[in-house]
Amino acid sequence: MLAHGYARTYRSNAVLTASPGQLVLLLFDGALNALAIARAAMGRPEEDFRRMEVINHQLLKAQAIVSELQGGLNFEAGGEMARTLDRLYSYYNNRLMEANLRKQPAPVIEVEKMLGELRAGWAEMLCNPNGARTPEAVRGVA
Repeated sequence: MLAHGYARTYRSNAVLTASPGQLVLLLFDGALNALAIARAAMGRPEEDFRRMEVINHQLLKAQAIVSELQGGLNFEAGGEMARTLDRLYSYYNNRLMEANLRKQPAPVIEVEKMLGELRAGWAEMLCNPNGARTPEAVRGVA
């Protein structure tokens, strides 16, 4: 019980001290974690209410995070990249809604893969400050 409190404090401090670019990375991680939990619950053979509740909750959580990423887009600074990400985030949310309605893992796996690739690109950008764009300049883009 005490360790759980320390973990919560650590996470809270990590968010409070993170740069804007790191916050976006944390959002990606949160969405991917929710998708992994939903996918695992879909893989269980039993048909019980608790399983359906976990799937629904985790997919709604992932959709909320994707919506937060989409809401943070800065179309003036991001230009075509921001417009492309906007369409991509809309696609993710549509697929996750479909997965939740039908309780099918295929859309979850698809979004998980694509979001993972986007997260990897974002992490690479954070590690390469000499790139054409800095995380602060692109903050509104992802």
